[in-house]
Amino acid sequence: MRFEKNIILFDGVCNLCNYSVDFVLKRDRQKQFYYVSLQSEEGKKLVEHYRISLDTDSVILIRNTKVFTESEAAIEIARMLPVPWKWLSILRFLPRGWRDGLYRWVARNRYRWFGKRENCRIIQN
Repeated sequence: MRFEKNIILFDGVCNLCNYSVDFVLKRDRQKQFYYVSLQSEEGKKLVEHYRISLDTDSVILIRNTKVFTESEAAIEIARMLPVPWKWLSILRFLPRGWRDGLYRWVARNRYRWFGKRENCRIIQN
């Protein structure tokens, strides 16, 4: 499975995840991303095809055939956006354990802090 665009898999009921998708949509001038909610049929097929753990509580970026999760996905997405967002990729120099630890802490608390939608948001562009 190979796509022309980079795929961002996201939690379609999570408000933080949806705000993040809106953020990227506004800044992705080159239209290089395709957005798929994890709850959609297409999202489930991609998770299965790429053998992504069902426990993955993360935004996922599929670029060509490479899968990025947690802080690596966020940093890679930022790197692909225009300046100044591209500059956030400097965070890659921090130890991945620290970055992913912070990422998991936010992920565990995201529904409590930002809320949750009743219905999954499905975007196609």
